[in-house]
Amino acid sequence: MYEIYLLAKDENDNQIIKETINKFKIIKEEVKKLEIKCFLSNENDILDAYLEFHAGAGGTESQDWALMLRRMYMKWASNKGYNTELISEHRGDEAGIKSSVIKISGDYIYGFLKSESGIHRLVRVSPFDSGARRHTSFASVWIYPVIDENIDIDIIEKDLRIDTYRSSGAGGQHVNTTDSAVRITHIPTKIVVQCQNERSQHKNKETCMNMLKARLYEFELQKKKKENTKIENNKSDIGWGHQIRSYVLHPYRMVKDNRTNYENSSPDKVLDGDIDSFLESSLYKINA
Repeated sequence: MYEIYLLAKDENDNQIIKETINKFKIIKEEVKKLEIKCFLSNENDILDAYLEFHAGAGGTESQDWALMLRRMYMKWASNKGYNTELISEHRGDEAGIKSSVIKISGDYIYGFLKSESGIHRLVRVSPFDSGARRHTSFASVWIYPVIDENIDIDIIEKDLRIDTYRSSGAGGQHVNTTDSAVRITHIPTKIVVQCQNERSQHKNKETCMNMLKARLYEFELQKKKKENTKIENNKSDIGWGHQIRSYVLHPYRMVKDNRTNYENSSPDKVLDGDIDSFLESSLYKINA
């Protein structure tokens, strides 16, 4: 093909030149996809993922930022044709969310998103501040694989505290008025999971148990890698010094990953789910 390009260039055949350049671009994209697939070789990379969001300190500002982050990942999934499911959410007092869990299903979801775990920082002029002052907000995202049913996770009944509570539902006539929401606490590890998206308490409990298995599996993996202490320390402070990525909307516009130094000057596109470049740069960094 390169020889055809050279011949076309010698003969000033612009149509052939354009066609060969387009083919080069297609081949480059295919090679890139294959290269990334090679990076996704860990046994869990092919699995679906749970995404857990938590607002940091700062009340409405951080709660709104947590909701923006959730929307970003759900938009990314929608753009890719992946399925998303809202597992639970605790809404903010005025706006946003205090916490939430979603599930994204598709090929290699966990592999693509696993490096997104951490603290995300937002700098903007607050829409909630009548003085139009600049605010810095923090929210965390934690990613866990939806483990295969064939993987055996031993959960002892006496290690669990199971609570039921009234779900707030979707609002209006769809408000769930029964105590169907379920929260399960794994006492030895202090891991807490909850689900409220189903009207059936049994189904919510089943979803909670699946989430707990995923969290315990990830917990053991991290312990084996001797990274668990670092992760838990990061989770304890959703604030300064721990962020993996900064999203600056004012006084300039830039999204920067603090681990790879990759930057994007179009934060609106990023917040609309255009995060592939960040995911790819993280994969290259991990496998460098």
